[in-house]
Amino acid sequence: MSTEQNIEAVKKAYSDFGRQDMASLMGVFDETIVWATPDIGIPPGGTYRGKAEVARFFQQVDDIWEFQEFEPRNYIAAGDQVAVQGYYAFTSKETRKSGTSDWVMVWTFKNGKCTAFQEYVDTAALRDVLSK
Repeated sequence: MSTEQNIEAVKKAYSDFGRQDMASLMGVFDETIVWATPDIGIPPGGTYRGKAEVARFFQQVDDIWEFQEFEPRNYIAAGDQVAVQGYYAFTSKETRKSGTSDWVMVWTFKNGKCTAFQEYVDTAALRDVLSK
């Protein structure tokens, strides 16, 4: 795929996430995807391998977080990778605390499917909101 096609795949994935269309979202991932988010010792952080584990990650996100804003803002692509700069505002469903963070998410593609994902986020903001 071209860099523009990869960007469009990522934009579609964010749109699917926003609509909570998990079936469509899962379609962008390769069966062997490695999905990594910062591990702060509290789910859903960590590394997930394969589509079934990534689906479990998204279920944990739904169980734990409520997003008031989720804004991908800038797409940077080169070769098989797309880096996205963005922002989200969130509330813990358990603690009812709220926070915000800028983030960067890096997507790697092969043969039209996302094979790797890495998120960079303000882990202190996440931990503060999740701590009781």
